[in-house]
Order: sequence, then C-alpha cells, then structure tokens
Amino acid sequence: MPEKEFVVVSSDVLPEVVLKVIEAKRLIAQGTCKTSTEACRMTGVSRSAYYKYKDSAFIYSEKLGERIITLCIVLSDREGILAEVLNEIYRLDANILTINQSIPIDSAATVMVTLRLNDQSLQPGAVAKSLMKVKGVASVRIISGK
Repeated sequence: MPEKEFVVVSSDVLPEVVLKVIEAKRLIAQGTCKTSTEACRMTGVSRSAYYKYKDSAFIYSEKLGERIITLCIVLSDREGILAEVLNEIYRLDANILTINQSIPIDSAATVMVTLRLNDQSLQPGAVAKSLMKVKGVASVRIISGK
C-alpha cells in the first residue's frame, strides 16, 4: 500500500461538502458543538459525509509569511513574573503556541516559549530585548526561528 500523500489545495476549488466537514470539526474542537451529530446538523453536512472525510480534511494553518520562534527564558523565582512575561508577549502582538516551565532551581526557572509573530515588522531580537526589560527576567535566548 503506498504511503499517504498530502496536497495543499485552495478552499475555493474544494467541494462544499469538504468545507462543511472542516467547519463541523472546528465547531467540535472549539466546544461550540458537543457531538458530531450536533455539528453536522449545524453545518448542514450528512453524518456519513462527515465520517468519510473527517480524518482526511484539515485546515492548513501555516500562513504565508508566518514567523515562529522559540525562546528560552530564565526567570527569577518570584510571584507573578511569568504573568508579566506573558503580558509583554501579548503587548507585542505575538501568539503563544507552546509553553513549558521547569521547577525553579537556585531561585530561577527556565521557560521555553514558542511564539507566532503576527507583526511582520517585529524581529526575534526585538522580542528578546523587550522581554529582558521585564523585571525578574534573567536571560532570553532565541533557540529557533527566522
């Protein structure tokens, strides 16, 4: 059996049924609908079509020009510091994709954050510099990103 191949196709050439299945999946994922039956009813797609296409139809979420960076941030072990860092990321119009914080050792915790930079003019170095201004941020390293 040959390996599955994926292709990217513009949504305007897809059959309406596939777009309805994608919308039904989105309604379930976001919690708007609790069941596939409810989502199918809301989008106007048959349950048989939903089950036929649900594991094969996905939205390609990579936007043209999208920039994703991963930062390693060392924070002092004080109350509210992570919230201040997250507020600064929000202020920079960046979207947090993943976040992982270690347990503080020697009064410092390492946080790995992967961000999508929405502002095309915002550079990864500028993000790091801005985060360094937050009181309690000991260091910021860009691990990956354009």
